[in-house]
Amino acid sequence: MTTSDHICPIEDVQNSPDLRSLDIDKVGIKSIKHPVLVKDKTGGAQHTIATFNMYVYLPHNFKGTHMSRFVEILNMNEREISVESFENILREMIKRLESKSCDVEMTFPYFINKTAPVSGVKSLLDYEVSFIGKIVDGKFKNTIKVVVPVTSLCPCSKKISDYGAHNQRSHVTVTAEINKFIWVEDLIELIEKQASSELYGLLKRPDEKYVTEKAYDNPKFVEDMVRDVAAQLKLEKRVNLHRLMTEINNRPASQRALNINVSNNHNFKVEIDEEASKHMFPQNERLKNIITLLDIIK
Repeated sequence: MTTSDHICPIEDVQNSPDLRSLDIDKVGIKSIKHPVLVKDKTGGAQHTIATFNMYVYLPHNFKGTHMSRFVEILNMNEREISVESFENILREMIKRLESKSCDVEMTFPYFINKTAPVSGVKSLLDYEVSFIGKIVDGKFKNTIKVVVPVTSLCPCSKKISDYGAHNQRSHVTVTAEINKFIWVEDLIELIEKQASSELYGLLKRPDEKYVTEKAYDNPKFVEDMVRDVAAQLKLEKRVNLHRLMTEINNRPASQRALNINVSNNHNFKVEIDEEASKHMFPQNERLKNIITLLDIIK
């Protein structure tokens, strides 16, 4: 009698049938980190770390899926996963997890070497990029999501001010289905051109002057940027516009101006000037109060 004769089989509970007749659309794992290799438009390749979310459809007769197989599939690619092998990962998930549909989200930092507009100095700027793959009934769909930081200058602030204007850092998030191959750089450039000004990792004084004046000459509400980006995406034959949204870190300060009560007997701009002066030069308000007090004493 061998040792193996004494080994009892381990019960596979997750393969047991489920009697509740309820399908689960997505079941899987999230936030798994793995090295990836991404080719860029310059002909080089970027070695980076991606965060993976992986899901499969679970039919009603399966009690559970094999969670360990998700990680096994990632590690089948040895050290690094390339964009070219992205579809293969989904195909392997369908096969090994016996599902009719699956989803994979691969999110990673992507760097572009940007050239300053005047000095020509080069610097890296990072963008958040996601490849989102889906297979349903054997058909593969590929979606790219990019988060692009830009500058937006408030038209309202410019209109009501004698000089200067409020500007802010905004993030434009575009999620688009891909018809044909498109470089990440091309998609980012399309978005940046619709902002008041694009961002750079490093600027010299002449560059700072350039981007400041460019933004001032090109004021846009965030709603303007959303519509302008959407209009350009409609013209781009390589993508299907899937979802477009704009996320703003800081809301425009001009909203305060809209909340000021304006009577029919006062000019709007005069009232705004007075309100702004109180906050910008509080020492003048104190001086005004002292003068008023002296007049009363007299």
